[in-house]
This record gives sequence, C-alpha cells and structure tokens, in this order.
Amino acid sequence: MTAIHMKISPASSFPPPHRVPCRFNTVHCSTQRIGINGNGNGSVNGSTNGKATFPEKDPLLHHATLASAAPRPRRIILVRHGQSEGNLDESVYTRVADPKISLTDKGKGEAEAVGWKIREMIEKDGADDWKVYFYVSPYRRTLETLKSLGRAFERSRIAGMREEPRLREQDFGNFQDREKMRVEKQMRLLYGRFFYRFPDGESAADVYDRITGFRETLRADIDIGRFQPPGERSQNMNLVIVSHGLTLRVFLMRWYKWTSDQFEGLNNLGNGGMIVMEKGYGGRYSLLMHHTEEELREFGLTDDMLVDQEWQKYAKPGELNYDCPMLNSFFTHFENEGVEALEC
Repeated sequence: MTAIHMKISPASSFPPPHRVPCRFNTVHCSTQRIGINGNGNGSVNGSTNGKATFPEKDPLLHHATLASAAPRPRRIILVRHGQSEGNLDESVYTRVADPKISLTDKGKGEAEAVGWKIREMIEKDGADDWKVYFYVSPYRRTLETLKSLGRAFERSRIAGMREEPRLREQDFGNFQDREKMRVEKQMRLLYGRFFYRFPDGESAADVYDRITGFRETLRADIDIGRFQPPGERSQNMNLVIVSHGLTLRVFLMRWYKWTSDQFEGLNNLGNGGMIVMEKGYGGRYSLLMHHTEEELREFGLTDDMLVDQEWQKYAKPGELNYDCPMLNSFFTHFENEGVEALEC
C-alpha cells in the first residue's frame, strides 16, 4: 500500500464573511440548518466528599444548559506510529508478538519530529492557554511513539493521557507465518480490504465495530469536558490520537460516515504521519480546515467526500446535511429530475 505524508497547510483563523456553496469539479453542495443539539453538556458536581465522580452518569446532566458546556477541542490530531521493527523486517512478526514490537531508532526520530510539527501548528494559533491530551493504543510501538512525541511538550502543556485498547492495530492472528500471511494478503486484495477477515484475526469491519465504541467514549469525554476541569476550560484544547494506519483510516470512516468503497480508496499514512480534524467556523470538525484539497485527494478522498468536508467547515453540531452528495452519485437514474434531497 502506498504511504503518504500530509503537509501542514495553516488555515485562516478568521471565518469568511458569509457562507457560500462549495464546488469540486462539477459537484455542488448546500446546507440547511435545523439548530444545535445539546451535545456539549457540562459536568455537574455529584458529591461533596472530595472523591472523583463520573459526571456522565449523573441524570442532572440531561438538564444542563449549553451555557455550562465544555468547549469542544480545537483539533483532533491523528498520528500513526513511527517506523517499527516490523515495518523494517516483516519476519519480526514470526517471533515477536505484535503488541510487543518496538520502534526503530528512525521511528523514534519520526515520532519526535511529528511532536514538534504538532507544537508548531498549535503555536501558530497565537493562544496562551493551549494544551494537549493524548489517547494511545497499548501496543509498544505506539506507546514509544507517544514518549518520543511528548518531548515536544512540557508538563504544563499536557492535560493528560489515556491508554485505549480499542485503538490497537488490526488483529492479524498470533505469531504470523510469513508465507501464510503473504497468501492471506493476496486473498484480501481479491476479497476486499474492508470485509476480509484474517484467520484467527480481524477484518477492517471488525475494527470498525470497536472504533464505534471508542468514538462514543470520545464524544462523551468531549461533551463532559473530562480533560478540561472546571475553571480550566479553554477553546484551545487539542486531542492527539496515537494509533495505527488502518485503525486511523477506520476512525475517519466511522466519524464521517464514509462507505466501504470509499474506505477501499484511502491510502495509509506514512510512519510518523498525521492528519488533522480541525474545528470549523460552525463547530464541527473538517479535514479541509487544515489540509488542502490536493493533500486530501492524495490521501484518497473523492469529490463526494470533499464536498462533505466543505460542508463540515461551516455546519454546527447537530445540523444535518440534507443535500447528500452521495445520493446523486449512487442513484444515477434521477440525474435530471427535481428530487428532494435526503439526509446522509
């Protein structure tokens, strides 16, 4: 699979004076507002005994107002681990358990370099109160990536971290037989990368199921401000997810509701590569806030996917895109009809 590296393309910090339709070749999109839902409920003190509480379980949360909501993080930054011993020599998988494979020296350098790229990107915002919070796969190579990446940040800038097993690599089975894996990967190309399940392992569709659970946890953490204690809440929080190539592609697929065919067209990030979901002018996350159209096409996004990313730049949380671009590309028989648009 082709590995690519995404360039950093700073976006303007000022919204345009008005919202305009977006165009990619001959594809158009427009939006319809239906209001904001209560997605960002603030935490409620559930006890006075000084012990930690779990505000997301408090029924009073349902009555919290938007005024008390924790700000949504400015970015969700997805980082692939640096070069591992398995990337350098596939025979390593036959004698070392996948979760125990380490980074190479080059991989540690890649990880530290992406840490400084992240810091440079954040500092361009010009804010004084920015912080980062990390979610990381429990595999050795991702933990080592986070250690090296974290050298770019002093303690006061790190809000916390969480080791998250659902961010682990796709399971290819236990100690791998090289010849058998070669055959299995050829079979995967014939069957389809998303649905093919490795014997004693997982398919990308299986990864999708566990990433769905992680996404709901992440949304809850954002809504209750788990990484932003009361009195320390800021618009300038940045979340960093350190994981694996396929897992990160599946995460994006799940977040943006991409299809299995669209997933098949995505390319892997290079070792130490990153892709940035940045909060748009309305509060939703768009890849086009940081990356250029050319970068996203290189990553594998199609016209329909780019149209949706343009919509994401201006839409608010809770809004629906009623002009679903995929609808028109799927149902070609009503190309010239005036058909009412459906929500994606």
